[in-house]
Formats: sequence, structure tokens, C-alpha cells
Amino acid sequence: MRRRTFTSAGIGALALPALTLAPSLLRAAPLPTTPVRIIVGFAAGGGTDVLARVLAQKLSVMWGTQVLVENKPGATGVIAADYVAKQPADGTTLLMAHVNSNAIAPALMTNVKYDPRRDFSPIVMVGVTPNVLTCVDTQKVRTVPEIVELCRSKPGQVSFGSSGIGSAQHLALEMFMLATKVKATHVPYKGSSALLVDLMGGQIDFAFDTMTAATPFIKQGKVTAIAQTRIKRARSYPNVPTLAESGCPGLDAASWYGLVGPKGMPAEMVQRMNQDVNKVLALPEIAAKLDEFGAEDAGGSSEKFGAYIQAECTKWAKVVKDANVRVDA
Repeated sequence: MRRRTFTSAGIGALALPALTLAPSLLRAAPLPTTPVRIIVGFAAGGGTDVLARVLAQKLSVMWGTQVLVENKPGATGVIAADYVAKQPADGTTLLMAHVNSNAIAPALMTNVKYDPRRDFSPIVMVGVTPNVLTCVDTQKVRTVPEIVELCRSKPGQVSFGSSGIGSAQHLALEMFMLATKVKATHVPYKGSSALLVDLMGGQIDFAFDTMTAATPFIKQGKVTAIAQTRIKRARSYPNVPTLAESGCPGLDAASWYGLVGPKGMPAEMVQRMNQDVNKVLALPEIAAKLDEFGAEDAGGSSEKFGAYIQAECTKWAKVVKDANVRVDA
């Protein structure tokens, strides 16, 4: 999730209700007394960055210490993840983990030095968002079965844009081609902005994009949502079918993000952080903003998030192998 879809000014103005914790819990679960950094692997202003800043603002109040966001963009989040993996496990450096850096990249890129399953302490899931298959309103082929037939009639000639090589959106296309046994042309962009410009300009036929980036254009009628890439439909898009129900059984290519720290963090600290972030995510205004853009399944236990990461690493490694995709980076 790399493009801004949340309004930072509106979110930053949200008031934090009084949140108290029992003194016994405070003693049992110490927090850092020095400033905490949340590292984001994407540029300032993108969706992941804005969400990290929302959490940071709320947690600063709850924890009584500064919680800052620091951007280390590059290599689809790998630079940031590699940095955090090497930091002390004292809770002062956390990572806003992303599907790209903490599930896809280790299988896709040749020089990733960390293992997302072993080198981090999972804290909490922040959200899971479908990707969405889109076209412009002038496109006459606007259903999944029709797109499959078009690709079969013109092997390798139908173009699909994504927000970058190795992104979850790129691999959603690879999964689509594997499921339907068609060949198409992948056109990678450096982010969703350029992708949307070319889609609306007719330079590409279709696009796999993040739901957060595409939503404003869908609401404006400039882009049409054809299908979404989770098994279940997002509550905010109840009338848009999934690829799984449109001839691609089992296809699940979501973007997700969550909070992790370096491996070896004290269990009590992880538990305390998990509880506090869950409180923030449950705030009505935060939950409503997440839901607006299709981000669901936020919160839960650290153990559940850890198991999710394990499953995602296994899934994406199989996709990379089956699609025979590899990136030197």
C-alpha cells in the first residue's frame, strides 16, 4: 500500500479517548522510556506512512514518550526491513511490515539477508487490503471471463499494469495467469500514480492496483473495478466480485501491513504493545477510515499475526516458483 489514500490532516486531528491500564499491567509489561521509532519502507505521504503516523500519534499519548515515524524507502520495503532486523530488541525500533518486504521479497529477490519468519518479533496485524483489477469505462471487455477470452485470442498482446516488479500487484497478475493459463504482458510502473495516469490515458488495457490507491478514481467514475483479489469481498466493495468467484478458485493476493520489532523482544513488552495497538485500531474513527478503503482484519494477537506471516511466506514462495519470477536486487 504505497499511495496516499488517508487524509493525514483529518486523521491527525482525531482525539484520543482516555485509555487507562491497571498499575499491575504497567509493572508487568514495561515499555521503552526513550523515544520509539516506527520505520516505514516507503516514502512519506504514502498509505503505509500515513497509517504509521496515525498509530505513532496515538501511541505517543498512551505511552507517555515520543513515537516517531522514520522513512527508509527503497527496494519495495526491503531496506527498512533489513535495517530493523539488525536493531536491538529493546522495543525502541519497530517496523511497519508490508507484504512486499515481509513475505514476497525474500522469495523473489536474490540478496535479501533477513528471514521474515525468524528475524522479527510479530506484534500486531494493522490491516489486510485487497488488490483490485481495474480498467477504464471505455473498455468494452469488463468481466473476468471476457478478459480471459481476450487474452486467449491475443496471447501476450493484452497489457496489465502494476505498481512495480515484484509488488503484490505484479504477483496478483502472475497468479491470475497461472490460474487461467493465459499469457499477457506485464507493464510495471514506479508506483500507483503513474500506473493510473497510463490506465486512464489508454496506454495499458488493464491494471492490478491497491484498493486504497484506486478507490478515489473508482468513486469519481474514472476507473472501473472489475474484480478484487481476496477470497472474500471487502465490506466497502460488496458489489465487486472476487477473482476466486470469477473463475480463479483459491486466488488470494492481498496487500497487508502490521507492526513488528527485531527478534528477541521481551514477551511482556510484545504483549503490552499488542494490547495498546489493538485499542487504537478499535477506535471508531480509525476503524471507519480503514473500512472505507477495504482494510480489514486489523488487530488480534501477536501469535495470530506471526502465524499469518508464516503462511504468507509459504504462499508467495510457491507463486514465485510457479511463475518463474526472480529479481536481482
